[in-house]
Amino acid sequence: MNRPIIAITIGDVAGIGPEVVARALQDPAILHVCRPFVIGDHRVLQHASKDLLRTSALNFEKISDVPQDRASLAQQCDNLAQRRSVVCHNPAGEVVALAEHRCVNSAAGDAAFRYLNAAIDLAGAGVVDAIATAPLNKAALHAAGHHYPGHTEILAERCGVTDFAMMLHLSESGIAGLRHLVGGGSESSFHGLSIAHVTLHTSIASVPSLLTTEGIAEKVRLMHSFLADIGCERRAIAVCALNPHAGEDGLFGDEERRIIEPAIRRFENHETNVSGPLPVDTLIRRAVAGEFDGVIAMYHDQGHIPIKLMGFDAAVNITLGLPIIRTSPTHGTAFDRAWDPMTPADPAGMIAAILTAARLCQ
Repeated sequence: MNRPIIAITIGDVAGIGPEVVARALQDPAILHVCRPFVIGDHRVLQHASKDLLRTSALNFEKISDVPQDRASLAQQCDNLAQRRSVVCHNPAGEVVALAEHRCVNSAAGDAAFRYLNAAIDLAGAGVVDAIATAPLNKAALHAAGHHYPGHTEILAERCGVTDFAMMLHLSESGIAGLRHLVGGGSESSFHGLSIAHVTLHTSIASVPSLLTTEGIAEKVRLMHSFLADIGCERRAIAVCALNPHAGEDGLFGDEERRIIEPAIRRFENHETNVSGPLPVDTLIRRAVAGEFDGVIAMYHDQGHIPIKLMGFDAAVNITLGLPIIRTSPTHGTAFDRAWDPMTPADPAGMIAAILTAARLCQ
């Protein structure tokens, strides 16, 4: 009875979102730990199940009116689960079911935006306990007139927060095998590896001008809070340098001295355990070996590349700083392989996102 309700948005229907959601919900572990509540067009999901999964073992039943209290929605989820059905709510109309697959489509972009906003409203009202989002396509989002860089920025604006971060988290089970390869240990105190980003969806050329001492300090505080929430006692955080060799005493740039070091000094004589700025080429190896629990990356690819290399299917995107819980897989819409039964999409990332959301509810 205490299983959380997880609102699962199906993302951009032209991509692999509907497929990975449908495949994830076939995993018995999902129903064991949570009550899934899918936000998206039920016909799209049924199409994905029958044409891609080639199964009708799980049904998606549309409800027009979502209960405005958690207990009623939980009861509805449980009732449908008894007949192998999942509650499905479509706040975006029916035109999206006709959207062309495998390409940028404004109808799909608009629907993905509406799915997310419905999930935010329900989480904010306490009707659902967390959100797990399938990927949306940024070009489709813009084509629909919604000019946001991605999920993270929409969530932050709708939740009214200014201190937030995208964090990629790789659980201990996802990284344990790598620790031994780099001479690390397997201490029970390890809680995986998390990388948060100071700047996100922006050009590389703009990164130096967007970095601020306060912005970096904010991300350290958010990381420290997250590590405390998941029970990590050590909470060792490493801050990446921006330039090669951490600037080499100003030879390759002075952002380390001007911007990053002052942020780290703010935590002197404080319970937060922060090191840096450290050259990224050696920092990541040290983190994998177990020296650090969290890493603060200066820009998108600095954090995304190592996490996706280490655990593309196992890593989970968690938005820090929100008053609600939101997770997602780390992959995109994959138009190149979507809606093709010959190239089935791997649901591992979606499964990990839903399971992580359920764990964070605790």
